[in-house]
This record gives sequence, structure tokens and C-alpha cells, in this order.
Amino acid sequence: MLKIYNTMTRQKELFKPLEEGRVRIYTCGQTVYDDVHIGNARTYSSWDVVIRYLRYKGYNVFHVQNFTDVGHLTDDADQGEDKIEKRAKEEKINPWELVDKQIQEYWQVIDDLNIQRPNISPRATALIPDMIEIIEILLEKGYAYEVQGNVYYDTTKFKDYGKLAKLKLDEEKARARVDQDPLKKNYFDFALWLNARKGDQMHMMRWNSPWGEGYPGWHLECSVMGMKYLGDTLDIHGGGIDHIPTHHPNEIAQSESVTGKKFVNYWMHAEFITLNSKKMSKSLGNYVTARELINEHGGLIVRMGLVSAHYRSAVDWNPDVIENAKNNVAKIRNCLNLITQSQGGRENTLEGEIKLVREDFEKALDDDFNNPKALAAIYEFIKKINSSLDNKKEILLKARETLLELLGIFGLDFTKKEENADIKLNELMDIIIEIRDKARKDKNYEISDKIRNKLRETGIIIEDGPEGTRWEKLM
Repeated sequence: MLKIYNTMTRQKELFKPLEEGRVRIYTCGQTVYDDVHIGNARTYSSWDVVIRYLRYKGYNVFHVQNFTDVGHLTDDADQGEDKIEKRAKEEKINPWELVDKQIQEYWQVIDDLNIQRPNISPRATALIPDMIEIIEILLEKGYAYEVQGNVYYDTTKFKDYGKLAKLKLDEEKARARVDQDPLKKNYFDFALWLNARKGDQMHMMRWNSPWGEGYPGWHLECSVMGMKYLGDTLDIHGGGIDHIPTHHPNEIAQSESVTGKKFVNYWMHAEFITLNSKKMSKSLGNYVTARELINEHGGLIVRMGLVSAHYRSAVDWNPDVIENAKNNVAKIRNCLNLITQSQGGRENTLEGEIKLVREDFEKALDDDFNNPKALAAIYEFIKKINSSLDNKKEILLKARETLLELLGIFGLDFTKKEENADIKLNELMDIIIEIRDKARKDKNYEISDKIRNKLRETGIIIEDGPEGTRWEKLM
């Protein structure tokens, strides 16, 4: 029985979707002004495991994840510049060019990390008419007001505003910043639509509306995209913990004011990553992109590092994370190679272990997607396989199939070759064979045999013949 920690109630709850056998999930996507950093990649990988496991359990999962391509300002209190326009100015390119470039780079990272693409990935700008329609409903119902071409949501009209974040509004108001928007009635009111004019300059990304040229508020975009494709009530909504204080409470308020229905049944939030024990920050030079890590270590190893912790646990990304990921990947590859090389025997002791690993694996992920416990069950299974290579070949192959299936739920695909892996391996083997040939010529057979044996452990078989040494990779 799957249980999910619901941020709204601050406790684990038995998962029951609105419609039997079907799950509607919305996850907050990328604001496409910058590259995917390791924290983004960790969150997206976490939701990918959730979705893969739900599908493993037989659910028909429909996943929507947005691209924010306008309206996300440098200050969540509706102040500052649009992040995309600001970056486009810095790079001296058109904002739409920046958006297209970043979306292309985003998909390359997602594919390299083996994250399944959502069913729908809408751009916010594709739904501007829908957003205007929602704003008109909120104005008509008295939940919003217009001032000088800006439209704001009136948070005092929504009874339980801030319930997700457990905000104490009176206490927070007392600490409100002095530079709050003077056009707002209340500090916590938030923009649904903003006038395109910023001082003496016009916002480049703007659309016509009943209130003049402008652009939608960031919070409105996710509500509209979620309800457009998933309906008035979603089963699951995921995001980062930074969305708890403002973004998601605002989504709840505007969505439920429009429909009169509960917006989301299960709220899930992923914790942050620190880098070498410090908050990630470009200005501090403490920042790493997913692309940098993929290029250096390969997608499989980075993915292993990303999914090895619980999604609600803070993670410090340091050299040990990559080293542990490398060791675990090598451990799995070695097991798969041993199965391939084994001739099998007459034993059938692994039958019970195959059943047990699946039970332990499901028990772990049913408990709010406890990745570490599920992976621990897999590693224990690997130990059992390594010590049971005298089992019947068909049982060994069944164990291999089970292992690959469970790893696949983590997005760890050991059947797919890493990009450029063959080229790198060819270059490496040329060097190794050259060293071994020299050892043989020098009659240093101890070194020669040691190289052969070590290669065999990694699944590479070498054979010496009259035409020289040839090698073959089994896995």
C-alpha cells in the first residue's frame, strides 16, 4: 500500500487517486533562462522515480511539466526584471532565441540522465488566452482587483491562504519589506497580470489584454497549465521546497477560487542540494551544471548519484557522492558480467531471493519512495547473486532480468551504452594491451596474468593469437 508524505498535512498518507488506476501529476518545470543545475536535475530525477514506480504498480500516469518562458521575475514579490529578459540582455540576444536555446539544452540533459519526458510539456506563453480568461473569472468573483493595468489576487478574500506553508500572516506582515508594491492592497497579494511598462521602457515580452499590454504572473501560469491538461483537481503536484512559502500557496488560492474545488490531493516537495557543504550560488562560484557532470562522468553515474538519497533529504553534492556512484555502478556491472560469463549449475537457491528482493524493494518505495532502502535491497540481492553463480542458468537469467527491471525504476539503464563509451574503451584497451605485450616480452608473466584477470572481472576477455592480442567485451 503506497504512502506519500503530503506537505499539506505534514504526514504520510495512503495514496488513493481520484480515478482508480489513473494518476494525474503536475510538476513544476524549468524557467528557461539558464542551464539545468545539479539541484534541478536532482528534483526532476526524483519525480521520474515516482512516475516510473507508479507505472510499475500498474497506474496509467499522465504527467504534465511546464516550461516557464515569461513572467518569472527576479523577486517573488512581483518585483524586479523578468529572468529571461534579463539574461537575454546580458547575452545580447532576443529573449525568444534564449528560450529556444535553453529548451533544446534542457531536453539534451533530460535525455542523457534517462529522465522520461512528460506526456505534455506546455510553454506558459502558449496559454495566454486561458490565463486571461481565469483572471476575468477571479475579477468577476471578487477575488482580484485591477490597478493601473496590473491585476492582483486579494489574499484576504481566501479563507485559508497560506495553509500549505503554515504561514502566520500577521507575524509575517509585521516583517514585510519596505519596498513592497505600493499598488497592492495587502503585502501578500500577488500579481495575476502585470503592466508591460517598467519605468520608461516597455517589457519586450507582452500581450494584449483587457487591462492593456502586459504579461501573466508566474504563479498563475502553473495553475492554468495544470488545470488545462489535468482537470480541476490533481492527484499529485510536485516541486522544490522553495515553492512552499509562496508559489504553491498562490496556486492553491487562485485555482480553488476559480473552481470551488480542492486543487491538489497530495503535495510533494524535494529538498535542496548543497555543493561541498555550501549553498549553490553563481555569485560565490559555488555552482555546477548537470551538463558539466554528465560530460565528465557520464549520465549513468550522475543519475546514480542523484537518486541514491531520499527526495525529502538534503544532499551535499561532493566528490564522495560521485565516488560512491562510480563504485555502485561498477558493482552492478560486475554482477551482470558474472551472470553472463557463468555456465550455470544445478542449484536453484536464487528463486526465493528473487521473490524477496522484489518484496523488499516494493516495501521501501511504498513508504514514501524510500530510495536508499530500495537500493539497499538491490545491493543485498547482488551479493546473493555473486555467491550463487552455481544456480541453473535460467534462474541466473531470471535474476538478471529482475535486477535490470528494478534498476530501471531508478532510471538506471545498464543495457544502454554510455555516449562515446566505445571510443574511450578502444583507446584505453590499446594502452592496456601495449603494457601487457611489453610485460610478456619481458617474461613478466605475473603482471601479464594479473592484467588478464582484472579485465575478466570487468567483463573483458582477451585472447592471444598469432596475429596479436584481441579482446571482447561481454557486457
